[in-house]
Amino acid sequence: MSSAADTQSTFLPAGTPLGGPTLPQERRLVTSIPGPRSQELLDRKAAAVAAGVGHTAPVHAVAAGGGVIVDADGNSLIDLGSGIAVTTVGNSHPKVVAAVQEQVAQFTHTCFMIAPYDSYVTVAEALNRITPGDHAKKSALFNSGAEAVENAVKIARKYTGKPAVVAFDHGYHGRTNLTMALTAKSMPYKHGFGPFASEIYRAPLSYPYRDGLTGPEAAKKAISMIEKQVGADNLAAIIIEPIQGEGGFIVPADGYLPALVEWCRANNVVFIADEIQTGFARTGKMFASEVFGIVPDLITTAKGIAGGLPLAAVTGRAEIMDASHAGGLGGTYGGNPIACAAAIAAIDVFENDGMLERAREIEAVLKGRLQELQSADPRVGDVRGHGAMIAAEFVDPATGEPDAALTAAVAKASIAQGVIVLTCGTYGNVIRFLPPLSITDDLLHEGLDVVAAALAAN
Repeated sequence: MSSAADTQSTFLPAGTPLGGPTLPQERRLVTSIPGPRSQELLDRKAAAVAAGVGHTAPVHAVAAGGGVIVDADGNSLIDLGSGIAVTTVGNSHPKVVAAVQEQVAQFTHTCFMIAPYDSYVTVAEALNRITPGDHAKKSALFNSGAEAVENAVKIARKYTGKPAVVAFDHGYHGRTNLTMALTAKSMPYKHGFGPFASEIYRAPLSYPYRDGLTGPEAAKKAISMIEKQVGADNLAAIIIEPIQGEGGFIVPADGYLPALVEWCRANNVVFIADEIQTGFARTGKMFASEVFGIVPDLITTAKGIAGGLPLAAVTGRAEIMDASHAGGLGGTYGGNPIACAAAIAAIDVFENDGMLERAREIEAVLKGRLQELQSADPRVGDVRGHGAMIAAEFVDPATGEPDAALTAAVAKASIAQGVIVLTCGTYGNVIRFLPPLSITDDLLHEGLDVVAAALAAN
């Protein structure tokens, strides 16, 4: 197995620092994408890795930091995806690296349920403090977003003594059996993997671009469906992303989420905010719930929480979180000490290094540039989002119908020119922009130039 030094000398230009924000912040194409070394890895992947594990960019990553990912052929690609909103503070942030190195030298694992340690408790204390609401809160730590969602549902069912859960159109909550049931989109997430967990129901989301409803109107429609098809007496929880992630970065109309929260409060229904993609400064607020002025009963977090290490959490009202019996929550790796050390460092960066302000600056650039494209090209049907979580929805201008083929072509062409972008949406017609908050304005503008050129060429 080659060392990091071998990787640098073999794959990167002489003198290139490995990882972190010290990498040259530039788009650089040395070969076509994929280059020969990346293609070699992709061939090995095809032979060794299950076919169901896909990839977006055909590259062999060897370093990343700031706003770029460097591949094995020496190409430097602009990163507008952040590993799906994970490396929000930037890849290999110095504070995260230092915290991880210190912890890994002390111990890597004891299992918190066997021999507890400080960092788990410190992360829980931080989450209790920074999540919305000034009520008494408690937290439990897990490994992934899907695991957090599963446990939030467990907790809500235990607290209320009721079985049913309502999710929403276009929602995405994970790939486990229960979270596939909560997820709306069939391909590629659910097709062929059923049967799914029972007592899961779906309500209409507020989708202003397509439904034309005000927030209160959309909420009335959703609540009516819930009352008629599920019944409040049977309903443990509703779970919703304040801004949809995989579903298309759909921003509900003002008043929609507060009306749902109010109904839940009146009917002993736990309101779960899935902030796995929206959390930790991504939207220009620490959590997207703050954008809409709501206080969830439970909030699930993951992705950006630990600067790239696997960690997730459920945080919520103390009386709800304490409903589970001792031993009812946990997991072998939940709250791993290395991931907790990374999270403590990442939360410090979010709170003290101007990340909220940077997200709002990125929003101004992204929205400004994409709205210019929208004005010039009617195929850009909608531009929406908050902070460094902005999307463009592509449509047939004659009909307004989703144009998934154009979306895929623009994304593929952008990647070929060294800009990593991600598609999403129930109809596959949305490009989502999720740059790390460490990206420079120059790189951001250059990346958008490439996307604009790809759109013009299609």
